[in-house]
This record gives sequence, C-alpha cells and structure tokens, in this order.
Amino acid sequence: MSAVLCVTDGLADSEAWITHLHNRGYETHTTTLAKLGAVQTSWPQCGLMMSYAVAKKLAADATGFVKWCRQLKAERIVVLTEAGKGFSLKCEFNGSTLHVRPADNNWRFTAEVVARFLDEDQSAAAGDPSTFNLLRLARRVAASDVTVMLVGPTGTGKEVLSRFLHRASPRNRNPFIAVNCAAVPDTMLEALLFGYERGAFTGAHHPNKGIFRAADGGTLLLDEISEMALPLQAKLLRVLQEKEVTPLGASKPVPVDVRVIATSNRYMLHEVKAGRFREDLYYRLNVFPLVTKALEERPGDILPIAVSLLAKHAGGFAKMPELTEEAIQKLEAHVWPGNVRELENVLQRALVLSGGEQILSEHLMLEIQEMFEVTELAPRRLAAVV
Repeated sequence: MSAVLCVTDGLADSEAWITHLHNRGYETHTTTLAKLGAVQTSWPQCGLMMSYAVAKKLAADATGFVKWCRQLKAERIVVLTEAGKGFSLKCEFNGSTLHVRPADNNWRFTAEVVARFLDEDQSAAAGDPSTFNLLRLARRVAASDVTVMLVGPTGTGKEVLSRFLHRASPRNRNPFIAVNCAAVPDTMLEALLFGYERGAFTGAHHPNKGIFRAADGGTLLLDEISEMALPLQAKLLRVLQEKEVTPLGASKPVPVDVRVIATSNRYMLHEVKAGRFREDLYYRLNVFPLVTKALEERPGDILPIAVSLLAKHAGGFAKMPELTEEAIQKLEAHVWPGNVRELENVLQRALVLSGGEQILSEHLMLEIQEMFEVTELAPRRLAAVV
C-alpha cells in the first residue's frame, strides 16, 4: 500500500496522523466527507483512514459505502474512535477494516499499529531513516535485473529485504525461491540447484528439474552463499555466465531466466583472500551490494518491527495486545546482540507471560537473569513436584 487517504472530519490529531504516515513512507492525501466523491485517484490502490462518526454516516448507505471504496480503490480501512483509557482493536470484513481506540498515553504504539495494518504487503517494517534509505535504494535496484549481494550480521533481515526486492521487481508474479546453502550437504546441493535426470545417481528413480528451473522467470535467493563448497561455486559461476543449467546425467544444457540474490553474514573479500570463495564468482554476484545494519544501529526500527512481530505471533492485528510506553522504552534501550531474532524471542516470551493481555515492561525478559526472577512460576513448579 503506497497511498493513504485521510478523511479529516471529526478525526482528532489528523495532522499528526498524516505526518506519521508520511514519515513511514506513504503517499498521504486529505479530503473531507463532502469532497470524497471528487477525489481524483491516481494510485493503483490505497488505504483509507476516517473517524468513527464519518464511518457511521457512510455505513448508513451500505451500497454507497461499497461504491466509494471501489471508486477510491481502498483495500484497507482504519476507523479511529476517540482516545480512551484502554487500547482496543477490532477487525471486520475479512480483516480489511480495523477499528482502533487509541490509549490516552500511548499514541506511538497506536500509530505504528495503524501504519503496519495499512501496509498490505506486510513486507519490511521500517521506522529508522537509514532503513528507509536502504529500502529506497532497494526499490531502484529491483526495477533492474542485476544480481544483488546482501551482506550483514545474522538476524538483520536479509531474507526480508530479498523478498522486498522480489515484490518490487517486474518478476513479482513469478516464483521466489530461497535456498539455505549452509543447511544442505554439498553432495545434495548440486542436485537440488541444477536438477537431475532419472538414473543420474543411485536413488534417482524420477527426474527432478531443480530449483533454478523451478524459479525460472522469478527470483532465486542463495542464502549464506559463503558456505558453498568451492567445486560447486565453479558450476554456479558457469550458470550465471551462460544463463543455462545442465542437470546431472543430462547431455544438453537448459536455458533459465532467473534473478539471483545472494546473502552472507561474512565479509566476502576476507573469504576471497582466505581462498574459501572464488574471486570470479564474488565479482559475478557482487554487481550491486546492499548492506543491512545491526538492530542497535537503527533504533527507529525497533517499534515497527515489534508491532509486526506481535501481529504475527498473536494471530493477527485483532488479537494483538497493547505494548505499553514503558515496555517500548525498555526495548529501545536494549543493545540487541541477537538482532531481530532476539527481539522476536523476547516478544514471544512476553505474549506468554502477559496471557495475551497488555504487555508491561516486566513481561520483557531481556537477559537470562530476568528469566529466573519470574517468581510466579516457582509455586506452580513446586506444586507439580508435590
């Protein structure tokens, strides 16, 4: 979702909402209820934000409301009630409409929930200026067909960025396939990538076209490519140069049209100098390098990512508990040596400890010592023993 239309009638803090959504990368527009029918739509689709009073007026004529939504190409709608003591969410119409009651003292969290809900792709949660710069650059790279090399620490969202590149590219209607080169034995990886003919080796009872051909027309992510064995690197180089694969046991190559994205958590030039990675393959893959930063270097991303992860693990936006301002401050003050993966673990623990209700700062166990300070678990454990 790239555009958001805000109907300002009766909407408290409408300027703040527009500013926040604009800062989150949306193309923002405003209108009034009287002028809603005159809005010129130049976007492929949009999000719609309005007050409860406006929604009630529009809903009085159900046919008219559907007509407006179609005319505006509104795919997701946010209805905001007046702020109250408690935060609440309610989804309707198969999840396309979200009713939100903001909490008086927790505007930041509510704003992030709305921003994430309006993002139909739910692809890359961002709030830090450096991440927005990276996404803008990635969008420009996606428009071309160049090979991309993604480098960054483990758990910083390299696969998420890879999927973002695929969705923003002309290949987005074709397959996106990811292969973890570190998780597949070298003897199997060649057959997995390039395919094989029947009888090519013991146990090959049926032919397999391989992942390169399965991703034809789309994008292939080679995750942790620095773990690939040297003999296989030579074969991969030829595939990239000739744009064709020769399945094991076959005599003729098969042409393929695949956009390759490679990732690594290592500094690749060090791998080249150490003789663990072919220099010619490195330069073939490193046509356009992109670098992801550690989470502690982009603190503005912590809250947007946290909201996205809470929606994921709570079972959707409607079931997502509120993250209090004190809890948000605690998350933003942490160093995050484990990056986004550590943040995800912390939030999953918080969901368990909060029982799906409001997440307080004491529900966030950031250090191992804090896990032993959850004294409420001790009586249950003793009762089980008795």
